[in-house]
Amino acid sequence: MYKLLFVSFILIISFGCQKSPKTITKNDVTLVHENNIREHLKRVASEITDNSLKEFTSKEGWENVKSDRLIQFQEMISLVNMPITGKRPPLNIQYKGTIQKDGYRIEKLYYESLPNLFVPANLYIPDNIEDPVPGILYLCGHARTQKTHYQAHPRKFAEMGFVCLIVETVQWGEVYGEHWGCYSNGWFNWYSRGYTPAGVEVWNGIRGLDLLSELKQVDPDKLGITGISGGGAQSWFLAAVDPRVKAVAPVCGNSTLKAHIDTRTVDGHCDCMMPVNTYGWDFQDIGALIAPRPLLIAQADRDGLNTIESAREVFTDLKNFYDILGAPNNIEMIETPGGHSYHSSSRKKIFSFFIEHLMNKEISPDEINDIDDSPEVQLSNIDLAVYTDGIPENDRTKTIQDSFIKTPPLPAISNKKDLDEHRNRIISELKAKTFAGIPETFYPFNMKKDFRTLDGATYGNDVYSFNTEKDWRLKLDLRWRNPPDQKKPLMIVLRNPGEERWASESFISGLNDEWNIGYFETRGIGETGWAPELQWHVRRASAWTGRTIASMRIYDVLRCMEFCRTLDGIDVTKIGIAAQGEMASIAMFAALIDGDCNTLVLKDPPPTLDIVSNPNGRGPAIELLNCLQIIDLPQLPALLSPTETTFIGKIPEDYYWSIDILKKINRGESIRVIEELE
Repeated sequence: MYKLLFVSFILIISFGCQKSPKTITKNDVTLVHENNIREHLKRVASEITDNSLKEFTSKEGWENVKSDRLIQFQEMISLVNMPITGKRPPLNIQYKGTIQKDGYRIEKLYYESLPNLFVPANLYIPDNIEDPVPGILYLCGHARTQKTHYQAHPRKFAEMGFVCLIVETVQWGEVYGEHWGCYSNGWFNWYSRGYTPAGVEVWNGIRGLDLLSELKQVDPDKLGITGISGGGAQSWFLAAVDPRVKAVAPVCGNSTLKAHIDTRTVDGHCDCMMPVNTYGWDFQDIGALIAPRPLLIAQADRDGLNTIESAREVFTDLKNFYDILGAPNNIEMIETPGGHSYHSSSRKKIFSFFIEHLMNKEISPDEINDIDDSPEVQLSNIDLAVYTDGIPENDRTKTIQDSFIKTPPLPAISNKKDLDEHRNRIISELKAKTFAGIPETFYPFNMKKDFRTLDGATYGNDVYSFNTEKDWRLKLDLRWRNPPDQKKPLMIVLRNPGEERWASESFISGLNDEWNIGYFETRGIGETGWAPELQWHVRRASAWTGRTIASMRIYDVLRCMEFCRTLDGIDVTKIGIAAQGEMASIAMFAALIDGDCNTLVLKDPPPTLDIVSNPNGRGPAIELLNCLQIIDLPQLPALLSPTETTFIGKIPEDYYWSIDILKKINRGESIRVIEELE
């Protein structure tokens, strides 16, 4: 349903930041899709895409922030624990055989990008190299035979005089690791860890560049990278992170976020195709970190994973950016007919591109022969295999997702000052890295009393609707157990997705009569629910826009608390939250961020954010971007003190850390565990 919102001059309160207040004027007329998760995600994605790079209008302005933006991207690509600068672990290159061909040889090898993380690769070296030549790193796409499937490309580079290293991905190759955690395994906890498999691939690529740079046959100042599909996306990411890359040619590896969400091409993409989008970036932002170095974008016009229109938009925006940096000739785009694949014209253009920018020669694509992919010249998997003697002992390829991102140790809390300082730091980090996608300004509530009755509670009940965002209008069912003209405590009861009728009423039935009760459904629950089969898409698409279902629901609860503070009959110093199961985690984070929650009543809280979900995406959606790098659920009750937290029934064992800490600093009264609500 569309609705015209005419809003007069209103002061907007900033959430989680100290920016100047923003206003909405009577000239703002917005068409709103209310309570539709698809339309909401499309709006958020469009805002990200449409604003990408718009703030940069001068070279000086960009240079002032480039280093900070690089650090942000390193975080989003899961490189927070990697030695980007400084000493790196030895590569320990192991050569496993040589294949001599006419004019070049193939060295079969593997290297150790991290201790016990081994990367199988083939190195194509032209014969009779007298002086160091340019090096190319070829990044494989999602093909099951990896370096065998794409062998015609490094072979062609070697025939043209380049040294070319082709490396296998973690997902497929001689060892099958995992790219499809969220995609097919239900490992949505990757988002909470701040993990994308692109991080491992980029790191392995950085170490591949280290390997090329150490070869006597390679000029380390003339390195290029290219690849298709997943290898195309990783070409973008690696070139953005590593300034040693002097030219890059990604193929069928990018689209705008707006197009991905609008067309749902996001559903077909592997988890490695997008960073953990903490700061709300699009590919234009990633490309800006490559600029002004030479960039050739190759895109097919009927690609089922990346629309040609979105690739053109990325190119146009980046072309303008290259113009600002004074390098208009360093960016090009070639469009090819067909689906998600190479074309002869794109391959020959890529070869010409690297010859120009790494060899300083101008040879047109028409003068270059295409790859030879005839069956008689192809080598087999057995021919190109590296692990001929077996996989290296203790190889971490299959489990690297479990250790690539480090989680912090439990803090040492000795007194109240330690706890208060720790809480402030945690809240600051959560706002910066977990809730950065939350709206920066509060949208007007536009409150309406939709229903009222003298039934349902001692003094009747009122049903209010109000906006939490401009396209979400939610309801609070407020049961007045006390006279509305008296200011009394309010307990906000969070309903759960798919809960049985009267489940929340039964849960909170033992609450003391001095409390008024408000039943609240955040987005995706009750009237605003979406089909269960859509949940998988919503979880992945939300993360690509810098949000999660949980972070959006936490925001809804925060807005609900603020709304309740505007109502007569509510003691604003005594607002509590009651929740069970999945929503208990929502309640704890909302109380922590709000800072003025008086009471929490919780039952069956999740044991951790680091839990595996259903592969189909259904069930509890508690993931929060990067949160496990900051804090986990069992530590929250301690940080909530002096908020009174009551657990009903048994609690997960790890929660006793919070109980012990509060007892240690003489705040034990802030938390209790009871059998039933009294």
